[in-house]
Amino acid sequence: MSNLILTYNEAADVIRQHARSLLQAKRTTESIPLLTSLNRVLAMPILADRDQPPFPRSTRDGYACRAEDLQTEKPLRIIGQLRAGEIWQGPALNSGEAIEIMTGAPVPPGADCVVMVEHVAVEEELLRIEAGRALATGENIVPAGAEAKSESVIVPAGTRLAASHIAAAAACGYANISVYTRPRIAILVTGDELVAIDHSPLTHQIRNSNSYSLAAQVIIAGGEPVILPVAPDDEAKIEAAIRSAASCDLLLMSGGVSMGKYDFVEQALLSLGAEFFFTGAKIQPGRPVVFGRLPQQYFFGLPGNPVSTMVTFLLFAQPIIAALSGSETDGPRFAQAKLSHSLTAKPNLTRFLPAHIDFKIDAPEATVIPWQGSGDLASTAAANGFVVAPASSGDLAAGEHVSVLLV
Repeated sequence: MSNLILTYNEAADVIRQHARSLLQAKRTTESIPLLTSLNRVLAMPILADRDQPPFPRSTRDGYACRAEDLQTEKPLRIIGQLRAGEIWQGPALNSGEAIEIMTGAPVPPGADCVVMVEHVAVEEELLRIEAGRALATGENIVPAGAEAKSESVIVPAGTRLAASHIAAAAACGYANISVYTRPRIAILVTGDELVAIDHSPLTHQIRNSNSYSLAAQVIIAGGEPVILPVAPDDEAKIEAAIRSAASCDLLLMSGGVSMGKYDFVEQALLSLGAEFFFTGAKIQPGRPVVFGRLPQQYFFGLPGNPVSTMVTFLLFAQPIIAALSGSETDGPRFAQAKLSHSLTAKPNLTRFLPAHIDFKIDAPEATVIPWQGSGDLASTAAANGFVVAPASSGDLAAGEHVSVLLV
């Protein structure tokens, strides 16, 4: 097998191409209660069940009247009051009249604007507008159907549902939602040094954290994790473990993909008919990452160091899981922040450095957290993102804007 070591951008392009092909596949759906659909991917669009709003709606507390009546100094006679949830039962508003109205109430017939309560004076049921203030026709009114027409698409299929989508679906009367079934993601970690998290490790052993970090990331990405037993550094046993995951939609393997004498994952994959799309990426951490396809499923070989595992999942595995979920827009999330300190470059490597991002409203600021490399979980646990130091950037000065990978 030849080495296929790509730059980050090249590897990301490969991932996007395969994600697009996965989106074309037919997938199963299920109907679930609205609130349990949060973070699931919508299978059928949410449609407006009526015009929104279904009536001309006041956007202010104030007085419904005619704009032309406010052009004169003649006071308007207040003939009634209208609250949200009520409809005007009297005759259409005539010239020289006004109706007190609350935010959200239907604007009564005959009125074409709403003057805010703060901008008028009322005395003995007579209303006067402030001197020098005028209103245009339609001001402070949302016309019927301005937000959405009946049967129009409010949320398209393929959308990962957030709180705003839940609210929109509730407003349209959706007690149940049609969503795509979550993809099943097999998680296989390898290594003779690993022990279960409820065991006391010997001096030369470590607890298996990668199964848990990957399972957590799979859940966040919208998948259903299937944690397999840890496989020892034995090619035949790794092959058997890979075969046991055949019914899953994607296989994530951690460890055994470097160049060590006992790194058997790539050999096991080759013996099972794997096709490799890349066998490394020029990134730090995570250079040994592997992506390919077995006859039955796509797979990733992720590095065994815990931080490398998490970073390569975010960059490469998460977009594939999103596509398997039916989501058309999910991928690594990047933002811009100002670097709080200088940073020394490493040529030819795109680096992802654990950082604390202070999301200030005016200027988000990123501070790289001192760490001891890709096995340093303690430092990474204090991070809420990763500063991206591009391969071609050179040294970065304090105050420069950088991309940050969000977790």
